[in-house]
Formats: sequence, C-alpha cells, structure tokens
Amino acid sequence: MNKTALYGLLLGVFIPVMAYFVMKFIPTNEMPHRLFYDSVETKVKNGKEVTDTIWHKVPDFTFTNQLGQKVSLHDLKGKIIVADFFFTRCPVICPKMTHNMKRLQDAVKRNVRSGPDDADYVQFISFTVDPLHDSVQELKKFADRYQINPQNWWLLTGDKKQIYDLAWNGMKLGINETEVDTAFIHPQNLVLIDKDRVIRARKDALGNVDLYNGLDSNDVKNIAEDIVLLTLEKDRNKKFFLADELPLIGVVLGIAVIAVTGMVVLFKKKKQL
Repeated sequence: MNKTALYGLLLGVFIPVMAYFVMKFIPTNEMPHRLFYDSVETKVKNGKEVTDTIWHKVPDFTFTNQLGQKVSLHDLKGKIIVADFFFTRCPVICPKMTHNMKRLQDAVKRNVRSGPDDADYVQFISFTVDPLHDSVQELKKFADRYQINPQNWWLLTGDKKQIYDLAWNGMKLGINETEVDTAFIHPQNLVLIDKDRVIRARKDALGNVDLYNGLDSNDVKNIAEDIVLLTLEKDRNKKFFLADELPLIGVVLGIAVIAVTGMVVLFKKKKQL
C-alpha cells in the first residue's frame, strides 16, 4: 500500500469519527433550555436515588390552514416548530411579528444544514386569536400580503375555545378569552418547540429562561441560532452507524497512524539514498 492510499485510509476513518464526536459532545449548556415541566419523579437507578424531570409537552391539535386543509401537530413529526399568535385585523403588533417571522423563515432557509430541503426541518405556525373573523379566505389574503410559503408556514384557524386552551395550557401563554377588536392585546412571544414537543428557550442576561420576544430583533436572532442548535441535537440523539465499532476503529486508527508514520520515514530515507 503506497503513502497516498494510507493517507486515504486514515482520513476516511478519522473524519467521520471526529464528526460524530463533535456532534455528540456539544456542551449541553449551549443548547436552548427546556422551559416548563409537569412533574419531578424520584426513582432508584443503579442503587442510587435520582430525580427525573417530566417536561411539559405541547398537546396535539387539529385546525385548518390558509389553504383550507385540516392539519395537525402529528403531521409535523420530527420537525422543529416556531409558533406565535396573531389576528389579521391587528394594526401594530402582528405586522411587526409577521415581518420578524418572515425574516426568521428566510434565515432558516439560508442557514439550516446544507441540502435543498433542509429548511423543511422547521415549521412555522401562526394561530389566529380571532377565528370568528379570520376565515380561511382572510388567512389566505393575509398570507399573500406577506408572501408566506404555505409549505412550511401555516396560518391556522378553528374552534376559539380550543385555540385559547392551546395557548393557555398547551404553551403556557397568558391570553384571555374576550372579544377581539383592533385594540386587543395578545402574546407577542415566539414559541420554540423541539421535535419531542417540549418548549425551549435560552437564558437572559440575568440567567432566567424565558420565551423569545417576537418584537425584539435580538431575540429573533437568538431563536434563529437556537433552531440551528436544535437541528444538531436532532442528529446527536441518533445512534452513530459505527457506534458499536468505536473500540475497533480506535485500534485501526492507531495502526493507520503508525503505518503512515513508518511509510513517511522510509520515503525520506529512500530520498536521502
């Protein structure tokens, strides 16, 4: 085997193994934090008492999107979700939030992973808080106005009680079931939901974990970065296809390094002769 072939063997094994470890051992404190929990359980594991946090999960739902299609959370299995609440007659908050969500969608399309369909790992959802007015036709007009791509951004309408229950109990957002008018105040948060349906967020300057502000350009930048981190976490939880062979790979790498070193030494000696 010549020197080039040995280098090829070394790199062919070394690169995927190193890529695996880079993905596997990203510091957990760099990841967006889980925000709400339902309970904490205590159990015995390997003779030791440990606590296990049961994180709150966003429940499934079925609503109608701007194309008149019935869609559900179940349809988005394996995807990261960014959600907010709006209504089409909203004069100030919603246009700004929608503009920022569009910026976020464009940023994700540019930066998430590397393939042409990689942005499909992220789904954007805007729930109307005024479903009595916001029919499918109104949602479609709103979507056209902001050039919203229905493939990975749904505007959803449906039963008002179910939408408000999802906001209040499912996503832990403060919202009152009152009459909606143009002065109606609603949550201005962007909700980041991981593939396990757990709400995630990052710590603020004081160390508190809180939802992202959809009107704050810095928070929009933060959530864009955290989406990328969650896509890495998604890959990190998959078992590496050579995981069971890592001890053997270590031996092969060692032999390859020794062989390459030996070949280099011999090559230099031959040149000197």
